[in-house]
Amino acid sequence: MRNQSNVWTIVRKEFARFFGDRSLLFTTVIMPGLLIYIVYLQMGENIGKSHQDDNEDTTTVYVDNLPESLRGDFDSIPFQLVTEGFNAVALIGDSLADKERSLIYVNFPPHFDSLITAYDPMGGEAAPNVKIYHNSNSDNSELAYQTVKLYLEDWENSRSNMFDINAESPDAEETFDMADKDDSLGEILGQLFPMLLMMLLFSGCMAVAPTAIAGEKERGTIATLLVTPMRRSELAIGKILSLSTFAMLSGLSSFLGIILSLPRMLKGDGVDIDIAIPYTTGDYLLILCVLISTVLVLVSCISILSALAKDVKSAGTMVLPLMLVVMFVGFTPMLGGDAPEALTAYLVPFYNSVQSMASIFSFDLKPAAVGITVAANIAYTAIAVFVLTRMFNSEKVMFGK
Repeated sequence: MRNQSNVWTIVRKEFARFFGDRSLLFTTVIMPGLLIYIVYLQMGENIGKSHQDDNEDTTTVYVDNLPESLRGDFDSIPFQLVTEGFNAVALIGDSLADKERSLIYVNFPPHFDSLITAYDPMGGEAAPNVKIYHNSNSDNSELAYQTVKLYLEDWENSRSNMFDINAESPDAEETFDMADKDDSLGEILGQLFPMLLMMLLFSGCMAVAPTAIAGEKERGTIATLLVTPMRRSELAIGKILSLSTFAMLSGLSSFLGIILSLPRMLKGDGVDIDIAIPYTTGDYLLILCVLISTVLVLVSCISILSALAKDVKSAGTMVLPLMLVVMFVGFTPMLGGDAPEALTAYLVPFYNSVQSMASIFSFDLKPAAVGITVAANIAYTAIAVFVLTRMFNSEKVMFGK
């Protein structure tokens, strides 16, 4: 009976600790479900928007020398069909190179029906070749390409192997996918790097910020600093700048490792992309400005939370919601959808940094957005310095009195 009483006492004690700690309850019960709901809601909205855009942006299939045997079937495809009145050279040279255009160009050999009727697979001659030009960076163009290609393959298999699709020429290399390799690489890096950088920067900040404030409170050394002839604002600025430097060095070291290992990693995954990363010195400087301003905000937020905590362990618990928010924001480029056009969106902390980095890495630089991001982050850091100064002046916050 006594053992049961002790067990119940422990259970009640742990229940009281768990449900009495609002931050622990929020981070372990409410925050995960809320974030999952927001992520899936955002994904659903992006998928719905994608379908809506697909319906509004009609894909056009341009066809040269459409054979009579396929005319009725091509008329039934779920795309706008154009068989005359267009410039094929302009389509291949300009229109298809624009990933915003929704089109493909199909080129049948002249007298296609006669060629496949006369074709003898055992005769040693090359089979008639149907060329389909598309842009894999355009979702609509790629969908139309796969649809038409699958249809032609099914039509051919129902008869015999009478023709080829996008066969390579033995005399000269011909490109049928008009996607820009820089765009393909930029799309990958624009989704991957912001998430990685936000996680690396946050890890660097977590490694130094809580111990520098909450750790000193726990050890009692913060009192020595507060009685020195130094303005509390100077103490706050010194803490934030020094911690930001350490965190920045940690993040840059990890980022450099990613950059150096990226070519081998992509080649190892079989990605058929030219690995030379064509960023300019100006791009790297802009990325550096965004990173520095982001670290300042991260360190400022973690410092404020650490100042509220009694020790390093409780500081880690209090910072957990911020970590979840930063991770979620870092994943937003992977959820689909275009970068926000409204410049006011770049006033939102963390989100502005992620979108600015995504625009730079994806070769879709928005200078005004990057400028607003850096300015806003510096302004938020100045506000954080003011708040941290007031906290250093408060004996209740610093010493629990």
